[in-house]
Formats: sequence, C-alpha cells, structure tokens
Amino acid sequence: MLNLFALHYPQNDKFQIWQFVSHMFMHGSPTHILFNMFGVYTFGIHLERMWGTKRFLIFYFISGIGAATIYTGINIYEFGNYYSYLTTNGVSIDKIQSLLDSSTPQSSFLYLLKAEEQWDFLSLYHSPMVGASGALYGILVAFAMLFPTAKLYLLFLPMPIAAKYLVPALLLFDLFSGVTGFSLFGGGIAHFAHIGGAVIGFSLMTYWRKTLPRRYYQ
Repeated sequence: MLNLFALHYPQNDKFQIWQFVSHMFMHGSPTHILFNMFGVYTFGIHLERMWGTKRFLIFYFISGIGAATIYTGINIYEFGNYYSYLTTNGVSIDKIQSLLDSSTPQSSFLYLLKAEEQWDFLSLYHSPMVGASGALYGILVAFAMLFPTAKLYLLFLPMPIAAKYLVPALLLFDLFSGVTGFSLFGGGIAHFAHIGGAVIGFSLMTYWRKTLPRRYYQ
C-alpha cells in the first residue's frame, strides 16, 4: 500500500502520478489519521455549510494536491543541489545512483558529504509522504480568513486565541521547522507540505473572493 499510494520522489522507481492524490488517504499511524481527520471535521464542517459539499471537496483536493506539488518542488530543488554538488566534484552518475540504491551512507562519499548530509540526500529520494495535512492547512487558512475572530483553544494553552493569530503562528512555526530542521514534535513531518497547503488555500480564497457572491466568503 505504501509503495503504491504514498507520494514518492519523482525520480524514484516507485513514483506514480496518482500519488499526488492517493497520499492524502494514507497515514503513518492511528494517531496521525485521528488528528488530521479531527482537524478536517472541526474546521471543515463550517466551510462545507457555507460553500456546500461540492465546493468544499474542490477546495480540499486542490489544497492537498497543491501542497504535494509544492512539497515535491522543494524536494527536487534540494535533491538537485546535492546531485549537482557531487557531479561538480567529479562523482559519476553511476556512483551517485549506487549510493541511492544502497539506502545508507557510504564511507567513500565522506570526503564530500558528512553522514548526516548523506542521510538527508537519501531521505529526499527514498522517504515517501503520507497524510492529509496539506489539505488540512488549506482548510485552516480558509477558516481563519472567514472567521478571523473565532476563539480557538490548544491543548497545552489555557487561554483561547483568535484564529487570525493562531493560524499564522502555526505557519511561522512550520516555516521555521522546515528551514532549520528543528521540530518540537520530532522528525518525519512534512513542514513544507503544510506551508504549501496554506499557500494554495490562501490563493484559492483570494480568487474566490473576486469571483463568487459574498455569501461564500463573508
């Protein structure tokens, strides 16, 4: 199931075009799907009541697919930097492919890439993405734009925070974590997919505000 439906790096043999959609229905654990679907239900229900089911589903899938596209684009950029660095330093394409096929750091590359850097290079190639978090972040942005003063509680904070403040704060945290690699919730989180979903959600909301009757966005 993971090989078929999780989103793989485009150069990986396991990549298929349908994975841009199917990854949204795959999750890493019961907790992962529980939190994602809790968020989709909690915030998405208000959007569906306002827009109707068809428009909500359009928004949901565009946000999720857009998030995956942006995430993949960033991975291609980072992977390309490593690849170009190796080829510029005289490493043959066959030798690079042997490193990728081995799935573990190789001592013969240590003079160019530290073990941590090799793990990062290999992770870009081998680690698939799963989950509906990108679509969820699109929903969060739309909710904050439609209901900016709605008060939201977080489990670890005793006071409510308005959506117009909380959602941007979450996005800044994801941006910081994506750039620095530091995360309070551990590794394996596709922070740039979150950012991608938020960007697509914001863009779609901005477009709809110009083209739809006011009842859809106010």
